[in-house]
Formats: sequence, structure tokens, C-alpha cells
Amino acid sequence: MKGLWGKKIGMTQVFADNKVVPVTVIDVAHWYITNVRNEERDGYNAVQVACLRDRYQKTPFESDWIKKPKKYFSFVREIRVDADPATLSLEVGKPADVLASVQEGQKVDVFGTSKGRGFCGVVKRHGFAGGGASHGSRMGKRPGSLSYMRSQGRVPKGKKLPGHFGDASKFVSNLKVINVKPEQNVILLKGAVPGGSGSLIFIRKA
Repeated sequence: MKGLWGKKIGMTQVFADNKVVPVTVIDVAHWYITNVRNEERDGYNAVQVACLRDRYQKTPFESDWIKKPKKYFSFVREIRVDADPATLSLEVGKPADVLASVQEGQKVDVFGTSKGRGFCGVVKRHGFAGGGASHGSRMGKRPGSLSYMRSQGRVPKGKKLPGHFGDASKFVSNLKVINVKPEQNVILLKGAVPGGSGSLIFIRKA
């Protein structure tokens, strides 16, 4: 597989090489194979995986759940594979062995969705300094002048203004895999990854 899907649990710190390292914990448990796509039938090789909802995680898996994915699964995603899926012994309804594609010490790329902040002003969204706090300034957190031709109704493209902040796809490259724990189905990545706790994360080889 060219990658794996997981859910972000949160951040903590561990000891590695006698140093304290901040890590992000990724949960890769309860993912099942729900479909297999091949190049002859679908035009590409991929494996469809789905994550069980929390209420069904302690219940023995049943093959009939695949017929109702919206009821029993919270996420349904695809992972591209290099070879023909028929040669990889991938069986629908079996747990996805995603940890086999990750090794301790290797570098990975992480894709996620940043936290949604709603409508924000320029100070929070773009890091503007705002007006002075003394000498009678009433500017506050306003964006300031829009352009040198504002009287003619023109605002330059790309002008930094208030608006929607966050909830965007983000990409972080070359994060080191600090530890892989198969007994707990978690992966520890060095540093921070986009998104809040419980958000969906995609990991691939760097």
C-alpha cells in the first residue's frame, strides 16, 4: 500500500536517544477492507478501507456491515497499491494490515485538515500588528488601507483581509516515525500534524 489512514488522538512526549521528543499519536485501529479495485475492471489498483464507528468497535465484525457503510462506518477511504491486488491476498471483510507499511525511523508525509476557526479578522488570520495602543489611536484591529486606488473602487488581488480561517487541507513532509506499537495499533510521529483530536490523517512514505 502507498499509505494508510488513521485518526489523530493528540500529542504527548516520549524519550528517544536520551532526549525528550514531542510526538503526535495516530490511531490506526478498526480499519477493515470493504472493496478491492483492479486496473482491469476499474482502471486503477486500490484498496477501499473503512473505519468502524465507536459503538460497533466492541462488537464482532459481520460481513453484512459492508452492505450498509453509512450505518456501521464513520469513514470510507481508498489507498492506492503498486501491484495487482489479486497478488496481495487482500480479502474483503478482513482487518487492514496498515502497520506493515510503516517502520520505525522512516520519514513520512502527512496530510490532514486544519482546525476550523470560523470568520476571523486580520490580526488572527494573517498576523497583523493592529493599531498602536497609545496616542489616541482608534484603529484597533482593523485591516487599514485597502489600496492606493481605493477612491476608484479597486482592491489589488490577494489583499489580506478578514475571512474564513482554517478548515483547509494541509501537508507536512518528512516527519520521523518515532515508534510503532502493533499491540495498541498506534503510530508515534515526531512533531505536530494538522487537525484536532479525532480528525482524519493520511500517511504515506516520504
